[in-house]
Amino acid sequence: MAKIRGAVTIDVNHCKGCELCVVACPTDVLMLQPKEVNDRGYHFAFTANPDACIGCASCAVVCPDACIEVYRVTEK
Repeated sequence: MAKIRGAVTIDVNHCKGCELCVVACPTDVLMLQPKEVNDRGYHFAFTANPDACIGCASCAVVCPDACIEVYRVTEK
């Protein structure tokens, strides 16, 4: 049986580090970058644990700047 997992892409240059996506993620996939900042000076979100993503897209729904896209990938 095929397994479906998620893949998250984040536009780090537009992310303002509001952390809403981090809180919304049920599997703790996302974190804010602790040391690096983007061009606007914000600590941006990144996928700290990409293998745990289930593709629920909760992070993309709550993102106020539409910086996140979630894809569902089928593994055979």
